[in-house]
Amino acid sequence: MSAQSPKLKEVFVAEKLSVSESPLVDTPPPVLSDAPTVCPSIEHSHGSTPDPASGPEATLNIYPSGYALWLIIAALISSIFLISLDMTIVATAIPSITGEFGGIQDQAWYGSVFFMTAGGFQSTWGKTYRYFPLKLSYLTAIFIFEVGSLICGVAPNSVALIIGRAIAGVGAAGVGCGSYSIITFIAEPKKRASYTGLLGAIFGVGSVLGPLLGGVFSGTISWRWCFYINLPIGVIPVGIIVFFFNAPENAKPHEASFTEKLLQMDPLGTTLMMAIIISYLTGVNYGGQSYPWSSSVVIGLLVGVGVIGIAFVLCEWWQGERAIVIPRLFRRREIGLSAVFSILQAGGFFSMIYYLPIYFQAIRGSSPIISGVQNLPYILSAMAGALGGGIFISATGQSTLLMIIGNAFGILGCGLCYTFDVDTSIGKWIGYEIIAGFGLGASLQIPVIVGQVSVGPADLSSATAIMLCFQTLGGAFWVAASQAVLVNKLLLILPATAPTIDSRLVLAAGAGQLRDVFNEEDLPGILLAYLEGIKATFILSTTVVAAALVVALFLPWRKLDLEAVKNAGAA
Repeated sequence: MSAQSPKLKEVFVAEKLSVSESPLVDTPPPVLSDAPTVCPSIEHSHGSTPDPASGPEATLNIYPSGYALWLIIAALISSIFLISLDMTIVATAIPSITGEFGGIQDQAWYGSVFFMTAGGFQSTWGKTYRYFPLKLSYLTAIFIFEVGSLICGVAPNSVALIIGRAIAGVGAAGVGCGSYSIITFIAEPKKRASYTGLLGAIFGVGSVLGPLLGGVFSGTISWRWCFYINLPIGVIPVGIIVFFFNAPENAKPHEASFTEKLLQMDPLGTTLMMAIIISYLTGVNYGGQSYPWSSSVVIGLLVGVGVIGIAFVLCEWWQGERAIVIPRLFRRREIGLSAVFSILQAGGFFSMIYYLPIYFQAIRGSSPIISGVQNLPYILSAMAGALGGGIFISATGQSTLLMIIGNAFGILGCGLCYTFDVDTSIGKWIGYEIIAGFGLGASLQIPVIVGQVSVGPADLSSATAIMLCFQTLGGAFWVAASQAVLVNKLLLILPATAPTIDSRLVLAAGAGQLRDVFNEEDLPGILLAYLEGIKATFILSTTVVAAALVVALFLPWRKLDLEAVKNAGAA
């Protein structure tokens, strides 16, 4: 709507808002344990140093109130719920998907490709909201997410599902970024932190419900409803934003030439980042399955990761302030090391989310619904750890100490999961999940906090973007690596435990259909090989979490500014 009706004007409150309060200038995004997106603030020309004082002294901002405000918040809540749900809902649905599509060869892509595009397009969407109309950009992001979900729902084969997940990830990046931008425009400064905290809580709820709902849909209707559910719920934010949200004057797109807008998107950097991830995912997916690890195809893909990586670093250095990863910020010890910590930590965290349900369905014979329930100790304890970690930081300011303690518990919990057997007692697997989840959850959000309190106001959102980008990409890299470890270990062990079984039949069966495909005589040997493969993924998670702990040892030990921590996410 370009204009407000007299009735709608009655529910809006006008308030002066200085440029320093504008969300596109220095309002930091909320601190979340595993939020997928954030809007970077891009205010400056190529190679310039940020100047928070630039611009007019004040603009008139109109804050909605009453039913208009709460309708808009409801729209943002539904959007955040959907993208958080999409990050984890396929975890328990994967065995059913692989059963229908005939094999586990592509299962790493189902989760990784969503992380890949959701992380890789964060900065692009942040600049889109800076240079193009906020309302139109947000609706476009929802549309892209819904199109991707529809493709996933009707996918006739594995390739179509992967394409749909990639498209949905692009849209999810824009939906998350836009939701947190809109909340800063509709909320008065003193209430802004509360509303962003509400979105953070909804993100946590969606992440927890994802594996559970994925199991329910897979076990009752069809795994396709993991994606169909996005379509009717997605209509809610579209209708509300169209009729009730009007971008204020200070959300007006930044004036620039089309060429400059294109350059600010860093298309070359984005393309190189996508090329790195695609080469990596393809290489580890092919290795030991479609081609030997020593084949020229696999070696070429993995060498290509390094070559393209060097090109990406040079590109970002040349781009300066236009870059996806701003070199000036990444060179800072706190930010650079925290980003490396994040990509490792998130990798261990998300790998456990994805491969615990496979253990319960493949080895224990649990239904998709039950495996979702059996995954809850890990998810709920991670949420409790994130909450406890936030309280600890607010009370002490000791971020490095918490990273080390949290990861020590994470290493212990993931390592104990390696002892899982076919008949591990309920007390043990619940306890081990709780230890791993609480430890990883406690330290997962810390890099975001460190990034926010280590820079000035003008760089807050850009620093947070770096952290969340690396965190999301960590899920893409290590979930795929875990799949490669599982399959290669399975193929290595299977000839000894089930010598009469063709390994290709095991891979084609899917984790949730083993008991339906193979007879009782062959099943024990197959399950033993499968178990060793799953346990290998737990070892990988343990290893990357341990590597993150080593990185944390090199972070500064100085106390964080407690006032800055408490104000993170507020205007």
